[in-house]
Amino acid sequence: MNEKLHTKVVDQLFDAVLTLENREECYLFFEDLCTMNELMSLSQRFAVAAMLKEKKTYMEIAGETGASTATISRVNRSLSYGNDSYDMVLQRMKHKNPDNDSDACNSTT
Repeated sequence: MNEKLHTKVVDQLFDAVLTLENREECYLFFEDLCTMNELMSLSQRFAVAAMLKEKKTYMEIAGETGASTATISRVNRSLSYGNDSYDMVLQRMKHKNPDNDSDACNSTT
């Protein structure tokens, strides 16, 4: 974990996110917090991670998400050498919605 990220303001942001109770609150908060492009970029990376875990090819992922191969490669590096957080979240989503295994990014909570 990057120790440079461990600051009081980042802790406050994460604490704020942890107070959100449902998807609608997430939409409201993140629409205020992020630009549309920032939120779409974050969402795209998460979708790329899920598709890489499903063993989809870079070309399939690029075609379905519009992500560049550089973005796909960056996410793949995180999956291979990162903090395993994508795996942790995707597994939790899978367990929360076992009927939705094939599309972890479209959970309906």
